[in-house]
Amino acid sequence: MTNRRDFLKKVSASTAGIAVGGAALGMSAKSYNKIIGANDKLNVAIMGLGRRLGAYTQPLSLKESNVELKYLCDVMEHQRVRAGERFAKILDYKPKLENDFRKILEDQEIDAIINATPDHWHTPGSVMAMQAGKHVYVEKPCSHNMNENEMLVAASKKYNKVVQMGNQQRSSPHTGAIINEIHNGVIGVPYRAVAFYVNTRGEVPVQQKAAVPAGLDWEIWQGPAIHRDYTSETWDYNWHWYGWNYGTGELGNNATHELDVARWALQVEFPGSVYVDAGKRHFFDDGWEMYDSMYATFKFDNDKVINWDGRSRSGQDTYGFGGRGTLIYGSEGTVFVDRGKFVLFDRAGKVVREQVGSGSEAGTALGGGGDASTGHVMNWFNGIRGKEELRAPIADASVSQAMVHYANVAYRVGHGFDIDSKNGSMFDREAMKLWGREYDPNWTPKL
Repeated sequence: MTNRRDFLKKVSASTAGIAVGGAALGMSAKSYNKIIGANDKLNVAIMGLGRRLGAYTQPLSLKESNVELKYLCDVMEHQRVRAGERFAKILDYKPKLENDFRKILEDQEIDAIINATPDHWHTPGSVMAMQAGKHVYVEKPCSHNMNENEMLVAASKKYNKVVQMGNQQRSSPHTGAIINEIHNGVIGVPYRAVAFYVNTRGEVPVQQKAAVPAGLDWEIWQGPAIHRDYTSETWDYNWHWYGWNYGTGELGNNATHELDVARWALQVEFPGSVYVDAGKRHFFDDGWEMYDSMYATFKFDNDKVINWDGRSRSGQDTYGFGGRGTLIYGSEGTVFVDRGKFVLFDRAGKVVREQVGSGSEAGTALGGGGDASTGHVMNWFNGIRGKEELRAPIADASVSQAMVHYANVAYRVGHGFDIDSKNGSMFDREAMKLWGREYDPNWTPKL
């Protein structure tokens, strides 16, 4: 296998910031900017108009973004209508409403697509968009499995497109500030990070065969996943917990964010091993089909460790900081950071300094939006123009995403395993059987 770390560095260089435009085309940044134009308008479409829609409202409407929202696309009719009404209040024009995103891909005027579909569509939809010549902002998790993880990175390189993952805390000013201080030694040598998420999700209905809801294109909604008859409660969020055909569990749903912050703080790449203690601990007879609680351990080179403590249905505030965040331990102190603030402690546990973020970013509430999301999307716009380096280029974001997949696989096979810290492959035959997935033959993604 190609050395994964070298591969990622090469891809990052070709997909982030100015390098995407100028260097990739053998041009200077100055020459490239003459073509792109610092004020060039970008024509954008949104694919998926569910709970994350609020994260894009502000960046798409700001004058300084210099974008035109051409399409609002969703397979559920009432979500298209609702999104159209929402943007009608803030735009002086009307985006087109579309059910089938393939029609958008055929429109050569579209420069970029925001992919906010369910997990099983993230990589296939993004690859199709790149093949059609579009840049991509793909929500977390960027992939459904490790094979898709690599496919997405390879596609960004092959089609020379700017791809950003929606791990928006990378664009949080206070988070970036304290991570930079950690890298400069404010807590000595960082050696461990504990990323956590707790919530009080309730019972989930047991799936029952039902009629497809009015206005839903069930065929396209399933897309690359294995197709089956519709069951009640599936399309609207509960697909997260109904097995592995569509979702990636709470790891893909939320751990993506905190694990990324932990890896960023510790400056590590692929782990050398993963072990999980996980299971369904609440509402034993409901429709939830996977773990709702997990404690995972990832070990890295240089004796560094990241732990994930995820409890979807137990709100016990173990760490005293609310529902989510990351603790980074160092030889001379500790840092807690979440979407709203950071707190710096000395080695004795005394608060040295605390900084509250300048804006509001959703925590455990469904949906989202806030200053970090706005900054993250605008960073992507400017990355396309060659004016900024991406804060979460897919070549790097995919390494954080790999941690999600490793822990999910460890849960599914029932044991931990070692990992090649250089290229990310799993040293376990059972685990490697879950490297990819089976697709519907009509929707199988291909590079």
